[in-house]
Amino acid sequence: MGTDKRWDGYRSFSYLEPGADYRAFDLCAELGRAPAHPVPLDEAQEARVRDLAERSVFVSMHEHLGVVPRDIAQTPEYVRHGRMATAFEGLAASWWDCVFDNLMDGICRIHSHSGWQWDDLAHQDFVIPCRGVADVHRAHREGTGAWVATMEGAAMIEHDLDRIDLLHGFGLRSLGVTYSESNALGNGLKEDRDGGLTKFGRRAVERMNKVGLLIDASHCGDQTALDTVEWSEKPIVLSHVGAQALWNIPRLVPDRLMEAVAAKGGVIGIEAAPHTTLTERHPVHTLDSFMEHFEYVKALVGIDHVGFGPDTVYGDHVGLHHTYVSALSLKDSKRSADP
Repeated sequence: MGTDKRWDGYRSFSYLEPGADYRAFDLCAELGRAPAHPVPLDEAQEARVRDLAERSVFVSMHEHLGVVPRDIAQTPEYVRHGRMATAFEGLAASWWDCVFDNLMDGICRIHSHSGWQWDDLAHQDFVIPCRGVADVHRAHREGTGAWVATMEGAAMIEHDLDRIDLLHGFGLRSLGVTYSESNALGNGLKEDRDGGLTKFGRRAVERMNKVGLLIDASHCGDQTALDTVEWSEKPIVLSHVGAQALWNIPRLVPDRLMEAVAAKGGVIGIEAAPHTTLTERHPVHTLDSFMEHFEYVKALVGIDHVGFGPDTVYGDHVGLHHTYVSALSLKDSKRSADP
């Protein structure tokens, strides 16, 4: 059923009046914004792809389903207003049965942003708010999409463990330990030195295990990520990374970290954001470079522990990163923190 999505044309907040009920922005096109790059397949290969999509559950471990403005410089203001449109059309054109949607506005306004997004979802029946695995299988069976609410970093909990429970209560199902910068839990990958999980970070990992939040260490420093694997009683994920052995930048991860995650039952999602999963053989970002990382990780830890975390953005991904560089203080960092 993955090839036949039953989107009925619903657009975000179409039950309200733009300009009167909320501020409207000129948003990027969800389809056709960038040139297509089809992969040539013969008839037998096309048939095999469709058969796999109909029989298998397709899960994207890392997405950004919010549609951003055509004028990328307006994005911070757009995010502050809170009513970020969800890419229903773009999702319907894909074959994803389940997407992990990383909400961009969680640090300052998780309460209002989450509420607005849930209200938007309540007015349509294509995207199913996903609370468990049964919803993923239901989405595949019914031709819909299971939406998993996630956040890339835990800075918003500050030093209050109970906020983890609140986030789970709001519908969040996955939470990153850090988002490149350090917080009360541990060190982000942009730091020059990584002291690992703090004592509070260990308590936070324990609480996430208890409430049922999947832990993501994609933007952690290596030692913080290794400590998270060790301290967590449950498997964790690296939802959008690549192999540092193929392209030596801090945004990608060393073999020992991927092996530790897999040994604990976790999964590594291969990143496709611009300028990340390059290789010496493929120094220009293409499907070939992306798949070289996938094949490397598959050989390293086994097919059961590797997936896809494309990090799709419905808009100018590179422009968005540049827009937030100063806010994340990445400009002064020796350790690149690409999306």
